[in-house]
Amino acid sequence: MGQRKKLSAEKRKEAMKEVAIARLRNVPTSPRRMRQVADNIRGLGVEKALSILQFSTRHASKPMYKLLRSAIANWEAKHEGQRADEAGLIVRSVMVDEARGLKRMLPAPQGRAYRMKKRSNHVTLIVDTANN
Repeated sequence: MGQRKKLSAEKRKEAMKEVAIARLRNVPTSPRRMRQVADNIRGLGVEKALSILQFSTRHASKPMYKLLRSAIANWEAKHEGQRADEAGLIVRSVMVDEARGLKRMLPAPQGRAYRMKKRSNHVTLIVDTANN
C-alpha cells in the first residue's frame, strides 16, 4: 500500500472511532419501502427520529426504530460515561441496500405460473454528535 493511501485509510479509521454504526441484515421488506422510511429520519436528531419512527404507521418503521435504538446503545458503549440525550446525537447517514430476493411462483390463469421475487434489504445506520 502506498504512503498516501495508508494515510487516508488511517484518517478514515480514526474518524469512524467517534461514530456508532448499526447494521440490520436481510429485512423482509422491499428496499423502496425501507428507503421511504429512511428518508424521513436522515439528518434529524435522535430523539425526534425515534418519535417519528415510533408513531409511524409504515411496516418498515418498526425494524428501523429498533435499529436506531441499537445504534444509540452502540454509541453509549463507545463513549462510556456519556449519555446519548445529553450529547446531541443526530442520524448521520442511513443506507438501504438490496439483499437477496426469494424467487417464488404465483398461480396465474389457465394453468400458468408467474414468477414473483420477494425482496429484502440491508440497512446501515450511522449515529454521530451534531458538532462533527
